Amino acid sequence: MKNNNLKGWLYLLPAILFLGIFMVYPLVDVVVYSFEEGYNFASQSYRGVGLFNFSYVLHDPYFLQALKNTFILVIITVPLSTGIALLISVALSSIKPLKELFQTIYFLPYVTNTLAVGLVFMVLFKKTAYSDGLINLLIQAFGGSSVDFIDGPYWAKMFVMCLYTIWVVMPFKILILTSALASVNQQYYNAAKVDGTSKLRIFTRITLPMISPMIFYLIITGFIGAFKAYADAVALFGTDLNAAGMNTIVGYVYDMLYGNSGGYPSYASAAALILFAIVMTITVINLMIRNKNQVV
Repeated sequence: MKNNNLKGWLYLLPAILFLGIFMVYPLVDVVVYSFEEGYNFASQSYRGVGLFNFSYVLHDPYFLQALKNTFILVIITVPLSTGIALLISVALSSIKPLKELFQTIYFLPYVTNTLAVGLVFMVLFKKTAYSDGLINLLIQAFGGSSVDFIDGPYWAKMFVMCLYTIWVVMPFKILILTSALASVNQQYYNAAKVDGTSKLRIFTRITLPMISPMIFYLIITGFIGAFKAYADAVALFGTDLNAAGMNTIVGYVYDMLYGNSGGYPSYASAAALILFAIVMTITVINLMIRNKNQVV
């Protein structure tokens, strides 16, 4: 028995070393940095230990703007992308001819480079000296006035950001939900049809409960992914997100490390821990809601 245990630990040793070096150690390092006040990157020295870094970050206008942008992005994109993906998945499941073709078409944006999709959105929405953009041309065709969605008002930029995020994340959700719908036992549907149950009742009483674990999975991972948004904003508004007013929490952490205001790992670590606390809290709340619904 002892030999078997020893062999088991030896098999696990590479994975344990990998997790320790690349996950556990950096996390501990971030926690240590976040409490070191006045940390000097060049001399590797600091003047004290305390909560000043957290206080600075929470009072920094750039961080508060990034926090606002991130929360708006999360609140709008996660429910909308999940709901739209569910509707499309149900529609795809009911289509027999060319079903695989439609699934492939909907999945294409997921395997497309994020920056490439961002360039396409810039062509659609950005006003230039030569063109107002395709979307503005459509708005003008219906009698409206053009809007600068990339360099214009805040609501316009946030609209493009949310639309872009939904477009990027929805294919993965469609793939997961389509697979979940295909795994539902057809006997439940057959029994419901024999009883003359309406399609709406079948959807709410059979389909949704059967695929609810996948829906909760997508909601939780959607929250985590939206809180980690950064590349999406860069693809649309460039690297100077603070000037555009469209920075995110992850973007703020990056700026504190490597951006124009970089060289402050203590502030970056404090912001990263705040993000970790927010994501952890929302994840726990979602899990509690899921467990409560399962009990009921």
